Amino acid sequence: MKKIIRFTLLIQLVFAFITVKAQESSSLKWIKVDSLFGSLPSSLHVYTSHDPLDGKPSIAYYVIADLSDKKLHFTVDTTLGRRLTPLQFYTKNEQPAIVVNCTFFSFGTNQNLNTVIKEGKQVGYTVHSIAGKGKDTLTYRHPLGSALGITAKRKADIAWLYTDSSARWPSAWDYPVAFRKDSNAAFHISYKEMKKILPAEGSCVPSGKVFKKWKMETAVGGGPVLVKDGKVCISNNAELKFTGNAINDKHPRTAMGYTSDNKLIILTVEGRNPGIAEGATLIQQAKILADLGCVEALNLDGGGSSCLLVNGKETIWPSDKGNQRPVPAVFIIE
Repeated sequence: MKKIIRFTLLIQLVFAFITVKAQESSSLKWIKVDSLFGSLPSSLHVYTSHDPLDGKPSIAYYVIADLSDKKLHFTVDTTLGRRLTPLQFYTKNEQPAIVVNCTFFSFGTNQNLNTVIKEGKQVGYTVHSIAGKGKDTLTYRHPLGSALGITAKRKADIAWLYTDSSARWPSAWDYPVAFRKDSNAAFHISYKEMKKILPAEGSCVPSGKVFKKWKMETAVGGGPVLVKDGKVCISNNAELKFTGNAINDKHPRTAMGYTSDNKLIILTVEGRNPGIAEGATLIQQAKILADLGCVEALNLDGGGSSCLLVNGKETIWPSDKGNQRPVPAVFIIE
């Protein structure tokens, strides 16, 4: 089946100028390929690009869905103490149109490491404490994680969060917050203190910066934030997601963002497939999302976890030798 889909896709790409409508960004040409994935809602579409990415072979897909369409249901599913493949989540949730991986997680405990909100309830919390190593043994760094949420009124937002299982809603900032370092394994900020927190030094700060209670119907966390106010703005240093020069490493990628006209975009980039698809750096990924018109965009778990299913069919080739990696949570469009 996969070979048939890829052969059909190749034919479509060759004759794209005749048979398919193309969308262009500054670096990649996108081809609509809805027909490869069966019947889809009228306000949801699938695009792909096989254009080289900065001269290197690349395969990428994105889904665009109208958040205002009340026929679409945007939700999540998660597990407790175990993981499922995206295809298993697809079957478990009665075959939704879209299933995509989202949060980072612990291989040892199968625990989500980021915020997950389902039907207005927090079912996953950001892990705010990272134990130090080497000379920093017995110290802890406490970053605030980022997440993309959708309100009950179907408006998307990306923010940096402080989550606490005793609180009804996460506390959120519209700007990156500098991580803290101390000797406390547990991390707590009082509400009074939260309102005084300033943006991290050197970060992108929007006008009218806001601290708020983050009242979302659906949300998934990841990080770092890639796009803010329509511009590439990577908050990796504040979020402590990737160390050293890892921001420039090429890997399979998953990301989500939204546009000014209330469209949700889900992007996956294939990688670790030498000579066919080498993946993307965080910077390349951010530029793609900005080119697609995202006002804000967020990186999600990548590497072997990256997997986007459309009507149960794979888009990119999973980099774990073609096998889907089990994950504890997925984002779903029904």
